[in-house]
Amino acid sequence: MQNQPTILVIDDEPDNFDVVETLLDGENYCLYYAPSGRQALERLSSFQPDVILLDIMMPDLDGMEVCRRIKADPQWRVVPIIVVTALTTKEDLAQCLATGADDFISKPVNGVELRARVNSMLRIKQQYDNLQALLKLREDMVNMIVHDLRNPLASIVLSAEILQLSGLTADKQQRKLEQIGIAVQQLQSLIDNLLLMAKLESDKMILNYTEIDLGQICLSAVTDMEAIATQRHLTLVSDLPEISRIIKVDSAIFRRVLDNLLSNAIKFSPSHSQIILKAEYLEPGIIKVQVMDYGRGVPEELRQRIFEKYEVGSLMQEVSQIGLGLAFCKMAIEAHHGTITVEENHPQGSIFTVLLKDLF
Repeated sequence: MQNQPTILVIDDEPDNFDVVETLLDGENYCLYYAPSGRQALERLSSFQPDVILLDIMMPDLDGMEVCRRIKADPQWRVVPIIVVTALTTKEDLAQCLATGADDFISKPVNGVELRARVNSMLRIKQQYDNLQALLKLREDMVNMIVHDLRNPLASIVLSAEILQLSGLTADKQQRKLEQIGIAVQQLQSLIDNLLLMAKLESDKMILNYTEIDLGQICLSAVTDMEAIATQRHLTLVSDLPEISRIIKVDSAIFRRVLDNLLSNAIKFSPSHSQIILKAEYLEPGIIKVQVMDYGRGVPEELRQRIFEKYEVGSLMQEVSQIGLGLAFCKMAIEAHHGTITVEENHPQGSIFTVLLKDLF
């Protein structure tokens, strides 16, 4: 739903619209008017209101027929309709509801009742919109997870089939085994991200703070990613302080943040380029860790969205695009009371910066 809910008033009497506008004054609604049922149906083709106030007694096309047509159309039927009527018998009101109306209000319209019924219908519409957004998010999640699982699984299957062939040299066998190992590592990382994110979101994860050497954990992350980088003809470079310090973090989660940032840089870096992992100490009690690449970079309008689940920056063929890695990084760093941002690298590329405070 929009920040300012929209209400379409369908009534052949302009004075009645003025009454509704006066009664709803100060409610922050955006009101639209249609003087007939046919014009209302035509208007619905260009926009969808959040609530419809529909007069029953109209010439040409009465309110019941308008309601019936609106509810018969899949793209309109979710819009709540409040029938405004002078009819008072139970049979008449039952007929209004039978055409698909969601509620009714009797003339003359009472301001308190009108505001209450409109607010009620807006809550229902909001709940429906939230449900649809959740279903769409779930659909996107399933599609992206399937997409990301398919690539490493295909690599494992292909390498396994090649290993079954006769006449393979020892070197080729070793390369295929290494490819299988890398694909398994990618699958494991994806699954771990999903599980850890679920715990972080539900506040069921308690960070296990331990003392670790910053230089060692950064160097370990670079070393473990070298095989994947080499496969894509990339060079990983570590720029670490000469004298390392002990910091307090959840080592498993912090290491996964480093892995995700390096993996993301590897995905979007051109062949024969460098990826730099840099760590430094800022005073007082702050560390800064950066991952720099020379890829396409992140457009300014996407620099917040890429940290949201299932958001991707730009599509690249043969590149796994699921929006979980960076979302996990944001959640994990914020759980440590830190921040993560992305900025432009010069002459091209991206710099992801993690700042962690009060960890010493």
